Amino acid sequence: MGTICLNIMKKILYLIIFLLSTSVLKAQESTSSFTLLRLPTSSHVAALGGENISIVDDAIAVGWNNPALFANVSDKTVGVNFMSLPDEGIMLGMQFSKAFGERHTAVFGAQMLNYGEQAEIDASGVQVGNFSPKDFVFSAGYSYLLADMLSGGAMLNFVHSRYAEYTSMALSVNLGLNYYDEERDFSASLALKNLGHQVKAFDQETESLPLSLQAGFTVGLAHAPVRFSVTLTDLNHWGNHFYYTRPGEEISFSRKCINHLVLGIDLLPVERFYLSAGFNARRAYELKQAGSAHGAGLSFGGGLRLDRLKIGASWAKYSLSASNILVNLSYSL
Repeated sequence: MGTICLNIMKKILYLIIFLLSTSVLKAQESTSSFTLLRLPTSSHVAALGGENISIVDDAIAVGWNNPALFANVSDKTVGVNFMSLPDEGIMLGMQFSKAFGERHTAVFGAQMLNYGEQAEIDASGVQVGNFSPKDFVFSAGYSYLLADMLSGGAMLNFVHSRYAEYTSMALSVNLGLNYYDEERDFSASLALKNLGHQVKAFDQETESLPLSLQAGFTVGLAHAPVRFSVTLTDLNHWGNHFYYTRPGEEISFSRKCINHLVLGIDLLPVERFYLSAGFNARRAYELKQAGSAHGAGLSFGGGLRLDRLKIGASWAKYSLSASNILVNLSYSL
């Protein structure tokens, strides 16, 4: 088993080196069109601001933000998720985990984002019909318990998009590390997400993936049922054009620093139930810039954790059009 895992890790390492080289050559500080890679699949993560990489939870969807967290997921866990989107769009996903021994965990999953029915308009501005744009992500991940309190993980994603007669394909890798001290209820993580390259463009212009370097920690209070999370996102992006602003408006350095911050809090009134809230500074800033101040950057949620069954739901606002509800269910066979 150890030899097989070593060979797999070598192949993943070679792929990562290739993706890193191509992404560095193509990298741009801009907003990517790969929306599905940025949306959370976990309602718990969504409730904590949408970017958390350090929450330790026996729910498989959490690992999609940091593959090192798959080490904490039970063997043979099946998960499904559903998110409502504007214009009758939906996001659907499913996941499966399999543990090998005490240190190895493999996961497989798929996500589909349907943007709803859109009007198809030709170059002269005439509507010629309707179409339903879709994004698909197929993922395979692996986590390894490096030490009693330290785990690492990697996840490979194949992205396929179809917008009317246009198609696109991309490959990306997520990498993560997690340190977890269960006795002190302290978790700290590093993650590099969406490292990769678009291998087939919609047209002649290749687009960048939403590469994001992140760091964060989660800590519980010793004498209160409260847990705090702090996440720093997009630490590789500091250019003005990475953020949405009103035309002609500059963003200050202090504002950029604040926009990297995501805060979250969990309330644990009983052992099997949690309530969560979060604040995403960049999302709040950009929604306000676009003209929507109501609920900008805020998110809320809660969940029930039974022995085998975990259920969670969250509310957040990702666009001007509507709020989004994300629901998760996972079950250990």
